[in-house]
Amino acid sequence: MNIYNYLKVMGIASPGGSGWLAVVFTFLLAWVVTWRLIPAVRKFALRVGWADQPNARRLNQEPLPNAGGLAIYAGVVAALVLASLLRPIELQNVLAQVLTVLLGGSILVLVGFIDDQFGLPPSVRLLVQVLTALLLVGNDIRLEVTFGTPVDSLLSIFLTILWVVGITNAINLMDGMDGLVGGVSFITAMSLLAVSAQFPNRAAATLVLAALGGGSLGFLRHNFHPSHIIMGDAGAYFFGYVLAATTILGKLQISTLVALIPPVLFLLLPVLDTTQVIIRRLMAGKNPMSTPGKDHLHHRLLAWGLSQRCATLTLWSIALVCNLAAMKVQGMSVPVISVTTIGVVLLLGFTVWQRMRAVKV
Repeated sequence: MNIYNYLKVMGIASPGGSGWLAVVFTFLLAWVVTWRLIPAVRKFALRVGWADQPNARRLNQEPLPNAGGLAIYAGVVAALVLASLLRPIELQNVLAQVLTVLLGGSILVLVGFIDDQFGLPPSVRLLVQVLTALLLVGNDIRLEVTFGTPVDSLLSIFLTILWVVGITNAINLMDGMDGLVGGVSFITAMSLLAVSAQFPNRAAATLVLAALGGGSLGFLRHNFHPSHIIMGDAGAYFFGYVLAATTILGKLQISTLVALIPPVLFLLLPVLDTTQVIIRRLMAGKNPMSTPGKDHLHHRLLAWGLSQRCATLTLWSIALVCNLAAMKVQGMSVPVISVTTIGVVLLLGFTVWQRMRAVKV
């Protein structure tokens, strides 16, 4: 059964291919809304003082508006709401899952925004992240452990919380350079979209990923170096949470630890980045959750003499290779992998070209 037939089975596709048009429409709407909304958000943020000051983690040399996450969120939600309104009957079987992911993401956008502007204790942020992970579990979106032991249910809940909280923070911690997280999130969303579209139990993920991919691309139009707005914790939390949730939509079953390899591969770059930071800080006798420092992968590339643009493109390339490997492990065909790769490269290339034309640098 091909991709279209799977979408038809799940109610996303209908005769004539209108289902695929709906997915494309969702992507394009999120892209355009985010792209067009950011200038207004940036102008308002500058007026009211929503900006990141230069610090040890960020590379900006002057205050930079940090409300880009609000525009991303608005673009994604607008696209999903309109898609749901246009096709209410066909989406009724997956709408609850879409709303669950959006609810958790909305909570984290709010918490991230408050943290961006006023600061929140790490314990409060962690508590909210755990609660939003439990929201997924409560709606039957989880890593389904089937080891055949009496504690499988508890282990399932624990692994789901660990996965969601871990990825949410990994994406946030990696957000220290223009265009990095936006590009990595776009690559991951498009790769996951290519996979989810071929499984009948992942229709909700297909819809959410289409909107997330469009939102991240629209944001990159303003965020590739030199950026004039960043996503802040609000955007990074939203990307991390939604990506973590969509990898387990459809009850990903874990009967052996090997089954964890595909979802980890999709998000291998942020996982490796956070892991090496923790190891380095522990080896140096530092608290791994201490004040952010210049010990992430992009800092190392910059220390080797790469420009911000070259460092970003390098890490995008690594993320793409990891996602291609994940797609291969998931059993995707060569045509699916090839089309996904070409599409990602062309869309990112077009966005970078447009950005460079706009800044004339």
